[in-house]
Amino acid sequence: MDLELERGDIVVCALSGDFGKPRPAVVVQSNLFNSTHPSVTLCPITTHIVEAPLFRLMLIPSAKNGLKQSSQIMVDKITTL
Repeated sequence: MDLELERGDIVVCALSGDFGKPRPAVVVQSNLFNSTHPSVTLCPITTHIVEAPLFRLMLIPSAKNGLKQSSQIMVDKITTL
């Protein structure tokens, strides 16, 4: 089964290291690469809110994003799977 992802999609994944538990992540990779590369670049999302506006972007829960709690995109933890 091929999974078609687009930039901005929120997916659930397990990353390596300290952030290895299943968690939501936002796809940040350009759509130009999604069909030609076997990997995808993501930023994990956390509900642990910290004051770091350059590294953590706020997300408010909505029906569109499927989040249940206020969360932050961990820009400082960008990774490729």
